[in-house]
Amino acid sequence: MSTTTAGPAATGVPAAPGPRTAAIAAVVVLGSLMTVLDTTIVNVALNHLAEDFHAPLATIQWVTTGYTLALATVTPVTAWAIGRFGTRRLYLTALTLFVLGSLLAGTAWDAPSLIAFRVLQGLGGGMVMPVGMTVLVRASDPARTGRTMSVLGIPVLIGPLAGPVLGGWLVDEASWRWVFLVNLPIGALALVLAARLLPRDAAAAAGRRLDLPGLLMLSPGLAALIHGLGAEHGRPGAAGPLSVLAGAVLVAGFVVRALTVRDPLLDLRLLGRRAFAGPAATMALFGCGYFGSMLLLPLYYQLVRGQSATDVGLLGIPQALATGITMQFSGRLADRFAPGRIVLAGVAVATAGFLGFTVQLGAATPYWHVTAALVVMGTGVGMTLMPAMAAATRGVAPVEVPAATTLVTIVQQVAGSVGTALMSVLLSAGLAERLPGAAGGGLAAVHALDPAARAALAPGLADAFRGTYGWAVALLALAVLPALLLSRRTPGGAAERVKSRQLRTS
Repeated sequence: MSTTTAGPAATGVPAAPGPRTAAIAAVVVLGSLMTVLDTTIVNVALNHLAEDFHAPLATIQWVTTGYTLALATVTPVTAWAIGRFGTRRLYLTALTLFVLGSLLAGTAWDAPSLIAFRVLQGLGGGMVMPVGMTVLVRASDPARTGRTMSVLGIPVLIGPLAGPVLGGWLVDEASWRWVFLVNLPIGALALVLAARLLPRDAAAAAGRRLDLPGLLMLSPGLAALIHGLGAEHGRPGAAGPLSVLAGAVLVAGFVVRALTVRDPLLDLRLLGRRAFAGPAATMALFGCGYFGSMLLLPLYYQLVRGQSATDVGLLGIPQALATGITMQFSGRLADRFAPGRIVLAGVAVATAGFLGFTVQLGAATPYWHVTAALVVMGTGVGMTLMPAMAAATRGVAPVEVPAATTLVTIVQQVAGSVGTALMSVLLSAGLAERLPGAAGGGLAAVHALDPAARAALAPGLADAFRGTYGWAVALLALAVLPALLLSRRTPGGAAERVKSRQLRTS
């Protein structure tokens, strides 16, 4: 009986009734949709951006990587900022930065300026998802965590569906600038609703300070590490290895500090709990392979198959539908069945679909073969992401939710950033090998070809994509190992343990 009141009392956050929780969820979904929509739209536009700015692949991929680097930089500060400023104020600030970055990106005059404005977008976008996740988790009880996480799957359904199609149409019929300017009306609506509907936070916990030394090690360390992984290795004067070494040293220093100070920037001690470490490691490997490879498919359709940006968006609809629909069901199933069984099955299905897609990838593979394999993969993705996230956050006390959600988010972001950098390097090397002497991994050379010449080179270009995809498949397969560590117990037991922990500490 007292269990239902102990949790909110212990955290200072009142239990929200159903209708209010739904209103909060609507605000969080709208803000998250804007950031997801932006990511999926940009992937479709990369080939056109490279052509318009006369930029090589090694440069234009930073339109994506620069954004994710900014996410990795700002996300570690989010847990502290939530306690210091409150979720409402921080959410409004994050949305404002993202909208401002979108406006400036739409006015970019060259590749470096676009990359700089994308970084500004990332500084806002990096806080939107973890702060929104914290708001939602606080508004729901632990027994419904899976259903709450499935709400966050709505942007993941709509974004990949609408983003590529809308982005392709805007690029083909208007201008790539509208890929960024389209965020303005969505952002304005999200700001108005957030200001009206999000609850004001209780007083922040006293004595909580920002771990500035940790921030000065982690943020530059991640930036240097990912920059080094995405550098053009083998080119005279390339700073890739040095950047990787410097980044690794800084990140290692941060890990030592995080495990020894009282209030670290990120609570890495959570990784010492099997219930949290298993899902986090699963999302790291899975995210590196899946999110990293998202850069490749639009380029394959455009460079190898000669499709327009709009056609690329339409071809991606079946996979996006499979992922989003499955995600909604799997989030609810995670409230009823052991997450370990759902996630393990999801990783296996996704790997099988991805492998089937990769082995048959060629210059003339029937589209229905490609689509069928991607639908299988998308189904596995939907079975993996939200149940793994729910499993990671379910076993922590409410006072640990900000730190846990921030850590889960940064694991996924860094994994995606590393994957994008690796896939860019691998694809650049594969294209350059088949187009010797071509600058920037061959993109400029491919753009300069007439249709007949491009068709003649298509089989070799398809081989480059197939080889790159092989590494992504291997990463997904490795995610099976940490997935084996996930709990095989029903969620009710986990919820009861959290509630009992609240009672003991109240």
